[in-house]
Parts: sequence; structure tokens; C-alpha cells
Amino acid sequence: MAKGASGYRAEQGSDYQPGVSAETVGSKVIWLGLMTLPPGARTKAHVHEHHETALYMMSGDLLELWTGDELEHCDSVRPGDYAYIPANVLHVAVNRGTAPAVFIGSRNEATAQESVVMRPEMDVRVP
Repeated sequence: MAKGASGYRAEQGSDYQPGVSAETVGSKVIWLGLMTLPPGARTKAHVHEHHETALYMMSGDLLELWTGDELEHCDSVRPGDYAYIPANVLHVAVNRGTAPAVFIGSRNEATAQESVVMRPEMDVRVP
């Protein structure tokens, strides 16, 4: 049984609260926890080299999820929606709402500081 661990801000800009992870329970391949993006905030452009991410939006308003090699695709995510980000897909999340966007998230990489590769040259592509 895991009680969760201290939260942290990831390099890409979202806040993570791990529940099941390598650090909390010795997981080898699964990370499960809460991910939050404050109102008006956005992540920096990045990819996760070694893992897929599955998300379920629990609360908030509208979140934009920009994906694609040129960040050319934009999906609107609202509470009750699921989102999937494959490994090595460039993405940026933007919270256009006035409330924190809170997700239950899972990925197939158990460590706290996952395989993130920052792509700062792509940040300007998302308004």
C-alpha cells in the first residue's frame, strides 16, 4: 500500500504528486499519481523518450493539448476526458481556465524524473 510521496514540479512545468512509483513502493515499470497544471500555466515543449502517458482529467476548465512534430494539432481536454500521449510525441499543455487542471496520470516508466527531453526551440509554436 502506498500513501504517496512529496510532490514536485517537473522540468516541463507541471506539478506531480506520485502515488505508485519507484520511489514510493519500488515499482519497476508503473508510475501512477496526480498531475496538476495551475490556471493560466503551460508546460514547456517536450517529449518523453521512453514512456507512454495516459491521463484522466478530474477537474478544471479547458486544457489545450498541442501535439505533433510542429505542434500543429490541438485537442481540447475537459473534466471527464481521457488523453493519451505516445512515447516520443512532442507536446505542450496549456491551461486556459481559471482553475487548476487536475489529472490522474499513469505512465510506463516508474521513476520520478522521467525520460523528458526538452525542446525549447518549439515553445514559440503554441500561442
